[in-house]
Amino acid sequence: MRKAKPKKRVILPDPVYGDVRVSKFVNHLMYDGKKNTSYTIFYSALDLVASKMKNEEKPALEIWKKALENITPQVEVKSRRIGGATFQVPTEIRPDRKESISMKNLILFARKRGGKTMADKLAAEIMDAYNEQGGAFKRKEDMHRMAEANRAFAHFRF
Repeated sequence: MRKAKPKKRVILPDPVYGDVRVSKFVNHLMYDGKKNTSYTIFYSALDLVASKMKNEEKPALEIWKKALENITPQVEVKSRRIGGATFQVPTEIRPDRKESISMKNLILFARKRGGKTMADKLAAEIMDAYNEQGGAFKRKEDMHRMAEANRAFAHFRF
């Protein structure tokens, strides 16, 4: 490779919980550089989760982390052209990409949901992911199913 790898940007932890993953999530949630709005949406969604799931002894942040863990895929399929045919080759995902995919899926399916505000939709999607249901969890299951179906082509891995 001719060019040097670009340096990883340092992401500062968020002001309330002091967690870098929260900052990354808020960055994915953000539109048009409106980070304060994103923080407001995220924190109000966690408040809603805490109020709706009182029977859980965990705090809302732990519920969110468990929800992210539940929707994090382990393998994905990549298209690989060999000869004249295109194969769907299952490959393992790098840890940073796993985290990014799970955050993006959670936000994507929260946006698709019906509901009043984005905070409501995000809270509902977080609770569904925590309970291993909802769109984001289904997406992870579909990714795993595709990888399992194409396991015969794993030897084409690059």
